[in-house]
Parts: sequence; C-alpha cells; structure tokens
Amino acid sequence: MTTIGLLECDHVADRHRSIAGDYADMFGALFAAHVPDIELVTFDVVGGDLPAGPDACDGWVCTGSRHSVYDDVGWIGPLSGVVRDVRDAGVPFVGICFGHQLLAHALGGRVLKAPTGWGVGIREVVVDRTEPWMDPPAGKLALHFMHQDQVVAPPPGGVVLGNTDHCPVALLRVGPSMVGLQAHPEFTPAYVDALLAGRVARIGEGEVAAARAGLARPTDEATVARWIGRVLSGALV
Repeated sequence: MTTIGLLECDHVADRHRSIAGDYADMFGALFAAHVPDIELVTFDVVGGDLPAGPDACDGWVCTGSRHSVYDDVGWIGPLSGVVRDVRDAGVPFVGICFGHQLLAHALGGRVLKAPTGWGVGIREVVVDRTEPWMDPPAGKLALHFMHQDQVVAPPPGGVVLGNTDHCPVALLRVGPSMVGLQAHPEFTPAYVDALLAGRVARIGEGEVAAARAGLARPTDEATVARWIGRVLSGALV
C-alpha cells in the first residue's frame, strides 16, 4: 500500500454530509474504486494539524477549500511552507482546486479571482500536452468544477498541461513530482447539485440552472484518478 497524506483544507458542511460524507470520504471512495493500493491518512490542516515533515507519507493530496490562497488565515502560510518542503524533498504531491491554486501560490505563481466569474458544473479540460504518466491517455476530460479563484500565472518551472474555455491553467505540473488540477474528480453529481442549489445568489441564477441541467453527463474521474495514482506512486520522477 502507498500511504498518502490527505491535507484537509476544509470540511463538508454538516447539512451536506449525508450525501457523500466529508472530503476524506469522497477521496477515499474515488481511490478505492480506481486506485485501491492507496491508503489515506488525514491531516486536519484547517484545524491546525500539519504533518511533521514531507516524508511523513509517501505522497500528498491537498483538497479544495472555501478559502482563497491569499486569505489572511493562520494555517495557509504554514501549509504553503509544507508545499515548499514537499517540493524540496521530491515527494509526490497532487493539489485539487484550492490545492492546485496553493501549489502555484506557494511556489511563486499568481492566483486571482477569475475574470470570467465562477466556474461551475461539468466542464471539458482540453489536454494540451500528453506526458507518459497520463495513462490511460485522453485528449479531453469532462470533470466537475466549483471555483471562483484560478491560477493566472504558473510558478517558475510550471508546465501548463490542460485548459478549459473558462480556465487557462486547469492542469499543471511543477517539476518532477507535483501536479495541480482545478477540477474536482472526487465530487459526486448529488453533492455538486446541493452546492449549486445553495449558491444561486453568489453564482447567478442562469449559471446555476445551466450547471444543474448538465449534471447527468458522464464524467472522466476514473481516468483522472488513475493519473493521480501514477503521480503519487512516483511515475513523474
């Protein structure tokens, strides 16, 4: 088994826990279905539980969050330090949504509110560059999105691997062991639907209606889970 530290940067609201559980449950279900040799160890980062060092686990997954990476909250600075330590140690790292943005932010890139507004619902990631760890290969990926911030400039050494029509840096590799993905392969349609229903005032009635109407489309989380598994197994090195 590969021991992967799940850096929990938020928790699912209590009113939604009955849908698919907390973030650890959703990632656990994703990996159990598609990468069963991964064993998750959770770190409640948002609650102040940081790993002792980058080698505490074989690899790391950093979750989404309601926060922005540039927010003045006490745990983001220390977690940015963890990301830099993980890079320096050459340990595999995968950032999802907020984790993707934190990867860029911590290593010298830029993250801002998206000029196009919220990115929600199922969007298509166009893979600009295919690398050997992307197995099985895919030129396009339909995935769930739920974000307002996005990476607008990769960090030094960052390679943009995929984009969407609303997000030019949707898939990113940094160096030989770190990958960021703006989408949420761990989300279920029912959970996304619940989030959308509660965010009409923030996102806009038309955007929410269009996103909810498209939630029955098939998505490619199985392919992405296998890619993530290869990254975490050290396939980039």
